[in-house]
Amino acid sequence: MSASHDTRWDAAARRAHILEVLETQDFVGVKELSEEFGLTAMSVRRDLTAMANDGLITRVRGGAAKPPPAVSSPQYAQAASRNLHAKRIIAARAVELLEPGLSVFFYSGSTVARVAAHLPRELHSTLTVVTNSLPVIEEISSWQDPHLVAVGGTYLHSYMTFVGPQAVLAVEGMNADVAVIGCDGLSSDGGLTTPHQLVAEIGSTIVRQAARTIVVADSTKIGRRGFTQIAPIGAIDVLVTDLGADRDELARLEDAGIEVIVA
Repeated sequence: MSASHDTRWDAAARRAHILEVLETQDFVGVKELSEEFGLTAMSVRRDLTAMANDGLITRVRGGAAKPPPAVSSPQYAQAASRNLHAKRIIAARAVELLEPGLSVFFYSGSTVARVAAHLPRELHSTLTVVTNSLPVIEEISSWQDPHLVAVGGTYLHSYMTFVGPQAVLAVEGMNADVAVIGCDGLSSDGGLTTPHQLVAEIGSTIVRQAARTIVVADSTKIGRRGFTQIAPIGAIDVLVTDLGADRDELARLEDAGIEVIVA
């Protein structure tokens, strides 16, 4: 944070600043805000409680976080909460691969949604985002002036995504510079996989229509071979994962031509 400690903040300015901070990071602490605003921790907690009551933030121990998606399935929420630290560092590294002016497909999945949430403000007015993911739609639509193409179709609640013939047809009519893709498994012999055939179908289409494919997957997905293939190894350009990934499997992926980035 950059504001000075002696700046006088009224309630509206404080709350606007808290929302601004949460656009670029997942959590802000009471102690941090107290020092910045020159207020007691109790006063900061009152601000956070009021904002939580308005649905603007989520109160968590020691501070505040972004509110969850308005319509969240239990399955998606459970998946989003797993390996949270790894997903955060993967997302932070993945956004460094995106440049101003690109058109980007964002696939479904909690790690992909976290990449969207980590996009810095300087990219907000320049990226064209195409997505079938409801959490990504909610994130991008909160920007001041988004360039967003929302892909509709049959809503799959457990994945919080749109699938089916309408979604596939829509994506087939577009091209993008980059696709940001998640998965249930990525292995050198099985490629990029997911448990659900309709989710795989739209993912395959996204990969075909993108000039470059970036896979974001935490270490528990590496070496796993899932039920249905989204794309073969040869269709993947970059993998961003975390330190826990199996080194032998990463070496095999690199031998197959994938640029492996360990965040």
